[in-house]
Amino acid sequence: MIHTKHLAMALLAGASLQAVAAVSAEEAKQLGTTLTEFGAIKAGNADGSIPPYTGGLTKAPPGFKPGSGFWVDPYKDDKPLYRIDAKNMDKYADKLSDGQKALLKKNPSTYYIDVYPTRRSAAYPERVLKATVRNATVCKTIKDGLGVGDGCRGGLPFPIPKTGNEAMHNQALRWQGDTAVSTPGSRSWVVDSSGNPVLTATQRTLSDFTFYQTSLSDRDPSMAWRVYSYTTAPARKAGEMTGITDFIDPVEKPRRAWSYTPGQRRVKLSPEFSYDTPVASQGGVTLFDELFVFSGKQDRFDFKLVGKKEMIIAYNSYKNAYDCPTLELALQKTHVNPVCERWELHRVWVVEAKLKAGMRHAYSKRVYYFDEDMTGAASYDAYDQNGELHRAIFSGTTQFYDHDIPWTVRNVIYDFNKNYYAYVNDVMQGGFKVAPAALSERDLNPEAITARETVR
Repeated sequence: MIHTKHLAMALLAGASLQAVAAVSAEEAKQLGTTLTEFGAIKAGNADGSIPPYTGGLTKAPPGFKPGSGFWVDPYKDDKPLYRIDAKNMDKYADKLSDGQKALLKKNPSTYYIDVYPTRRSAAYPERVLKATVRNATVCKTIKDGLGVGDGCRGGLPFPIPKTGNEAMHNQALRWQGDTAVSTPGSRSWVVDSSGNPVLTATQRTLSDFTFYQTSLSDRDPSMAWRVYSYTTAPARKAGEMTGITDFIDPVEKPRRAWSYTPGQRRVKLSPEFSYDTPVASQGGVTLFDELFVFSGKQDRFDFKLVGKKEMIIAYNSYKNAYDCPTLELALQKTHVNPVCERWELHRVWVVEAKLKAGMRHAYSKRVYYFDEDMTGAASYDAYDQNGELHRAIFSGTTQFYDHDIPWTVRNVIYDFNKNYYAYVNDVMQGGFKVAPAALSERDLNPEAITARETVR
């Protein structure tokens, strides 16, 4: 007969691997009333600097040409409300990340943050909103928070997050369209410590957001998303390809990554494309689990949901994406040209991640700030093993107002240890393309991708 104490311990151990309960039906009634369907506070803040949510941006401004690959800035006539620089940053310290403060301190004469009127431009299709409301009471985390349970595809999984893991899943599984989205040619630059910009890659990329493709019968329902890239420059790397697929239960199905090099002319598995392995196409300034601010498995850190606060974050980044087309205009020696940036005050979810005992990683601590309207806009600070600020990422978004898709554009990554920075997703001629339909499963396997890309 099993001893009572041992039985209790066994039950507790088993329970830790089970699903974590979703929110109650009573709590979910807030969605669509005091909260938006995706869990943000619908009302504005007390002083009106953050407006109420009224449905987002769904109407194209004058001059927009559908299918052009470029989205006209609907807020081009906005003027900055105020400017933050090294002299007055203490006044706004509670609304700035450590990365922003470090930039201002290191560049007192050249860097500043212009804060524009807050525009809550996020808009979503009705079917995504309905699925998100449904998910609130049915979607659960599994495997100690590392995975997302079955039956909650098609919408944001946790519109009312209760844990750090849930908030991280929301970022990774945010709505970015359900069909494939491609960029005909985006560039990644690294500006070294001498201020010289170096082109690390020009790539075509295709993303397939299977978590939202509920009507496609050929999709693996356990798949979360996948992306592949084809490198066209520099010449020494032309023809290289990489692919990543993540699953909603990464314990049962770990990341599937592959690579292809013209010299070998074969596809090979690349399990090293994870955690703190540097991303070569971004000059090593980004780690694989920093792609899209965060991607991959959450098992090496304890993620704590700190709560919600007001922060100044990159937002409605149309200027950065489309109106700073030349290298000379966009990049300065130690930072992006602040003329090209737009910052706004928004409420954000704050998640603090600390490295687990016995785990290995380049960082000891990470802090994430995710836009409450779940556009993908985010700020992120990473700290080395001595607790010093190592890296900061600023992820801006634009609203694809003709598709109801918030889309991330031009991440900027600063490495404060090596004193250089990366500028990724630099749009080239052709811009972004939203595909009219998703490719078939047969066309998305690595062999089909390499065959298709090498004969273009």
